[in-house]
Amino acid sequence: MGEPRRGGARRFRFGAGREALALRIPQVLDPQYGAFVWPCAAVLAQYLWAHRGSLPGKRVLEVGAGVGLPGVLAARCGAAVTLSDSEELPRCLRNGRRSCRANGLPHVPVLGLTWGRVSPALLALPPVDIILGSDVFFDPKDFEDILTTVYFLLEKNPRAQFWTTYQVRSADWSIEALLCKWKLKNVLVPLHSFGADKEHLAGSSLPGRHTIEMMIISLASANGT
Repeated sequence: MGEPRRGGARRFRFGAGREALALRIPQVLDPQYGAFVWPCAAVLAQYLWAHRGSLPGKRVLEVGAGVGLPGVLAARCGAAVTLSDSEELPRCLRNGRRSCRANGLPHVPVLGLTWGRVSPALLALPPVDIILGSDVFFDPKDFEDILTTVYFLLEKNPRAQFWTTYQVRSADWSIEALLCKWKLKNVLVPLHSFGADKEHLAGSSLPGRHTIEMMIISLASANGT
């Protein structure tokens, strides 16, 4: 099977004037989810932009990154970023590397990490302050594997937080019981509090009319979070 065809690039412009940040995220025509910028990614990137002053020097890991808009923005704002996606989806990893190169970030590591699997790559990760994930709660069959990995990372980094956005697709889908099982807590972040309660963010057509929510997950017993 040959390489998928390029699908052009989405352009994003955060802020205005001299402090504006322009990003270019290449996309490809590929059935894998990690080939496009999804609505949740634009919302999470807007949250990072609203908190850009706290990012320099922070150690950030994006899970399920795909083309990696949030992680790329965090890196351009001064964070030490690692992008990751499933080790079973090498095209997704290539998409992440392509996004990094397109935005002058060839040094950003892009690692294969599969949710629910304690792999050598996961064990070897350096300390993190922030874990990012946009629309990782897409398929209910993956929810526990995602939270297993997040819990593992938070146990190793008790003061870290998981910043995540998700698209509301069904009122029947919930992670509350799993959060309780893994002794995690979550705080919902209103979109209006960081200027994301709009159909168009950063000069793009995203997130559109989708219902997006954001939450911050941390250890239920963590101090100072």
